[in-house]
Amino acid sequence: MNKQRSRFAYTGFDQPRSAARACDNPGCAKEGEYRAPKSRKALNEYWWFCLDHVREYNRSWNYHQGMSAEEIESEIRRDTTWQRPSWPLGYWGTQEKFLRDRAAKGFGFDFGRQARQEEDAEQAQRRKAARTAEEEALVVLDLTPPVDFQRIKARYRELAKLHHPDRNGGDKAAEEKLKEINQAYNTLKACYGA
Repeated sequence: MNKQRSRFAYTGFDQPRSAARACDNPGCAKEGEYRAPKSRKALNEYWWFCLDHVREYNRSWNYHQGMSAEEIESEIRRDTTWQRPSWPLGYWGTQEKFLRDRAAKGFGFDFGRQARQEEDAEQAQRRKAARTAEEEALVVLDLTPPVDFQRIKARYRELAKLHHPDRNGGDKAAEEKLKEINQAYNTLKACYGA
């Protein structure tokens, strides 16, 4: 009777095991069961040793042999990021914001810069007109009276998210703006009560 095999049957169990690998240490006749890298530059190529010789090889193995102190330091720094490039926190968010601003303003660098300068000049002029600390704080948060504390809090959160240094790639101007916003919020919080 002809026995039919399943399509998914594994036939590897009924085949004889291949011959054992010999130890790569010269003069050793034992089986080479344990692998060891050939060199620092060829970590995926291996010597195959018996247990005694792999122990001897591992005792004498020095990954950093032949490297200068600067090369070792560089290697350690690369290993802290799993040998992948890294960027400052918020870098890609800043790049995306820059490209979106450029697209919104007609892809011109000067036009965007001019608009920002006009906005800064307008805000500076409004600040000059402000007299009290409360009025100054309202100008910083870009609010006009009458306001309640809920509106102040919402505007503060909005501006804090917009000018946070992590979102702006550690930009010092954004950091200074956030400090100014925090000070204005604290002033209004004292005036309007929390």
